[in-house]
Amino acid sequence: MIQIDLFSDVICPWCFIGKRRLERALKIRSNSKVNINWRAFQLNPDMPKNGIAREQYIEAKFGGPERAKSIYDNIRRVGESEGLEFRFDKIKRTPNTVLAHRLISWSKHRESSDLVVESLFKAYFFEGLDIGSMEILIEILEELEINTEAFRLYIETDDGIDEVSNETKFAYENGITGVPCFIFDKKYSVSGAQEPEAFFPLFDLNINGDATK
Repeated sequence: MIQIDLFSDVICPWCFIGKRRLERALKIRSNSKVNINWRAFQLNPDMPKNGIAREQYIEAKFGGPERAKSIYDNIRRVGESEGLEFRFDKIKRTPNTVLAHRLISWSKHRESSDLVVESLFKAYFFEGLDIGSMEILIEILEELEINTEAFRLYIETDDGIDEVSNETKFAYENGITGVPCFIFDKKYSVSGAQEPEAFFPLFDLNINGDATK
């Protein structure tokens, strides 16, 4: 079993594309078994708790809508090649992702983190929903038929808050400045939304290593 620590942020379109490409690699190499450990990486660690209007975010990050359109048009084309139909036009607010990352961390103990991450990506990029909102996160859990009351109780504590900031800090301290970043068995990394072929050598390393044990 290959352990993959996957650093990502659920408002990063390249992370969604990277997830799809890893899934495609695993379909091609069906003999490769992996365990994905989703790790928090905040693209905007200083984002206000309630997020900011999309127009304000685009102005601050890209200098205005024209440059943003060019960048997002390219991402949209790449996404379509992976079966993803990004609807950036539906996004009205760029959220703070601490709550979303806490949800992912909480869901690991219920072996549902992959489902939760997928639903967060879809909610944000397909429907333009504010995934920094507790109400939206509860709706996602209800659709997945996951215990919402247990999550409410978890959020009322401080559990997971330090984990989000510490994982982001750990990433930067170890040279990870962008996501997605895939760490295989704590030894080898693949940075960016690479094509499936980029994962094959690391699958082979694991297979060969197991064969010699």
